[in-house]
Amino acid sequence: MTEKRPPRSLKDLDKRIRAAEDRHGGDKSDESSRRGSGLSLAFRIGVELVSALIVGVAIGLGLDTWLDTKPWFLLLFFVLGSAAGILNVFRTMSGYGYAAGYRKGEPKDASEDAEERNG
Repeated sequence: MTEKRPPRSLKDLDKRIRAAEDRHGGDKSDESSRRGSGLSLAFRIGVELVSALIVGVAIGLGLDTWLDTKPWFLLLFFVLGSAAGILNVFRTMSGYGYAAGYRKGEPKDASEDAEERNG
């Protein structure tokens, strides 16, 4: 008959993981990881700007072709796409993300909002 060994505890697993990280230089807060984080943020900002412009121009060209109004919808949606891209970059850099209402932090109670509106 085979003898089953009891499973090791999570604390033991945690100790072994920390020991392995120490042996292999597990500190991930070095310069290369910070540079990679900044590079990923810059890439994200560039992609958001360019994608907003592409979507705006595509909608403008589509409407201009459909309604035969060249170049008015192209110009309008180029401006709207640019504004959307800049707004996305602003929200990304200020930490708002895609939160509803563009509020940072915890939502207020309804009574606090009513007090602010009433003065």
